[in-house]
Amino acid sequence: MLIESGPQAVTLKAVGARIGRTHANLLHHFGSAEGLQRALIARMATYITSTIRDAVLSNRDGEPDPRRIVDLVFDAFDSGGAGALASWMILSGNRDALDPILSAVHDLVDELAVGMQPAERPIQDETLHLVLLALGDTLLGAPMARALDLPRSKARDLAVAMLTGGSDDAGCG
Repeated sequence: MLIESGPQAVTLKAVGARIGRTHANLLHHFGSAEGLQRALIARMATYITSTIRDAVLSNRDGEPDPRRIVDLVFDAFDSGGAGALASWMILSGNRDALDPILSAVHDLVDELAVGMQPAERPIQDETLHLVLLALGDTLLGAPMARALDLPRSKARDLAVAMLTGGSDDAGCG
């Protein structure tokens, strides 16, 4: 429902109808629409961070694949619906509902930082950069790329360049 119709469609009544339960049943279980949305974002956070964790850890002993990490993060925010849901929660004043995803990202970064050599750019900086770029791309990437006559993949290319410390020939600097 989130991906099909957007976060505003994820109501107790609509979800209940979709899964064959009553509004009252969902209200009892989640307490409110905000409770349902919090549970949804917590589930999304667990899935997203475990997928990224697996991808990063699988690359630790081999050749790093920053494009795979970038695609996982961007896809989670875009086609996975996390960007729309997070933005909607922020704009509707439900910032506390983001706590599960913020905690999951924090825990993942702490876990991945263990045993790593100090880098020129700490993993916290890279994570902030990547998440903000992915969120911005979800919300405004397609029209902005069109307006600037850039390929739709440009934000992903910039994210890969950031992770690899390379240049993407962006013409900046």
